[in-house]
Amino acid sequence: MKVGLFIPCYVDQFYPNVGVATLQLLEKLGVEVVFPMKQTCCGQPMANGGCEQDSKGVYEHFVDTFAEFDYIVTPSGSCTYHIKKHYDIIEQTPAVQKVRKSVYELVDFIENVLKIEEIPVDFPHKVGLHLSCHGQRGLRQANASEITGVRDGQISKLLRKLKGIELTELDRNDECCGFGGMFCVTEEAVSARMGNDRIADHLRNGTKVLTGGDVSCLMHLEGIVKRQKAPIKVMHIAEILNGNQP
Repeated sequence: MKVGLFIPCYVDQFYPNVGVATLQLLEKLGVEVVFPMKQTCCGQPMANGGCEQDSKGVYEHFVDTFAEFDYIVTPSGSCTYHIKKHYDIIEQTPAVQKVRKSVYELVDFIENVLKIEEIPVDFPHKVGLHLSCHGQRGLRQANASEITGVRDGQISKLLRKLKGIELTELDRNDECCGFGGMFCVTEEAVSARMGNDRIADHLRNGTKVLTGGDVSCLMHLEGIVKRQKAPIKVMHIAEILNGNQP
């Protein structure tokens, strides 16, 4: 199995610890990981800003960089979704089709490719899970509880395998945090209010560590936590699964 590790821009620039944790975690799980040094962006920010046609060169570079790998793993549901769903605007060569099919969000890869049954990590904390919209509704990594009434998904199943962990039961389990890429810039007041609502839910129900699969959402929520001086530590799921402590 030849695995290429893709680290998104905002992880690389703002949360490199998440990239390190992702690499360490995969290696602990027995995966031989390669980090292609010529990787750049997947093109999502440019596309979200309305310049998708201009992003074709970025898409093609990504394909050239990762086409040789059996799997491409990234600690980001939004980047994974973008590659799978938005690379349809470039010519669908065999390499493009392979990359679109082979890219996996980290938890999805652990659950459905590696099929890991046990994570030997002690994490004795009350953990609140934020389900990102791209991960939940785009990649179908969790149930939409407003439709099914069922609260379950890949990340929560993986977290329950850790020793000592307690998962927070939220009032609104899968509500958007308000980040939404360009939305938090163009509609900053609405975005901030949505984020405040999410943090209030976690505080109300006793969350001590807030986690999720998308650093973009966690960055938005962490900004609110810091401004409120709330007693919550924000950690990416890769850090928790890697054995990092708050």
